[in-house]
Amino acid sequence: MNTRRILAGAVVAIVAAGGGVLANHWLNGDTEVAHAAQPTAHQSAVDQLWAAPVTNVDGKPQSLSMLKGHPIVVNFWASWCGPCVEEMPALSQLQREYAKKGIQFVGLGVDSDKNVQAFLQKVKVAYPVYVTGFGGADLARAFGNNAGGLPFTVVIDAKGNVRSTKLGQIDPAVLRQTLDAL
Repeated sequence: MNTRRILAGAVVAIVAAGGGVLANHWLNGDTEVAHAAQPTAHQSAVDQLWAAPVTNVDGKPQSLSMLKGHPIVVNFWASWCGPCVEEMPALSQLQREYAKKGIQFVGLGVDSDKNVQAFLQKVKVAYPVYVTGFGGADLARAFGNNAGGLPFTVVIDAKGNVRSTKLGQIDPAVLRQTLDAL
């Protein structure tokens, strides 16, 4: 009886160890492929951004494709997101500073038209704000925001290359470094 338990335990341990080795190999293999494929994934995300259905705060359909060929900073936010609201003055200040360099900031509200419109009547920002609705979360995910958190900021250069992404509030000094390198 005791021998059977030891034998069964040994078999379970061997199977578990083998499964761990296979899982490690599989995960590391996918990680390398994901890193190699990342520029393509980001490029696809940029294409999705240009084609994304957005509206202005009055609910009229707009196109972000007009921003193609220009460096842009895209900030995904929502009116109910405290950290999003807190960083808006810094983003507005950066927009004013970098407008002369041709860098355009854009806010994408992952929210309803009504909430964004009410919010913008109280808080003025120095850059255009569009509404993506909750489809904006899918768009942010395409840029690598798998957590689905807000705020989420993406810097895209004039050639359409993603230069940086940031989940959480921006650090103005770090963002300035990225923008200065464009």
